Amino acid sequence: MTKRTSIAVVAVVFVLAVAFVVVGLLQGEAQLVFAKAARICLECIGIG
Repeated sequence: MTKRTSIAVVAVVFVLAVAFVVVGLLQGEAQLVFAKAARICLECIGIG
């Protein structure tokens, strides 16, 4: 693979990653993940 091709692949993967993060944020997934993480942490220390 040439250097130009590898840079193009990295750029495409980066753009896709950013797009998926934006879609997740728009759907409210960040809040859901945080709520689940908080619940797990509380269960770990015996409060939840």
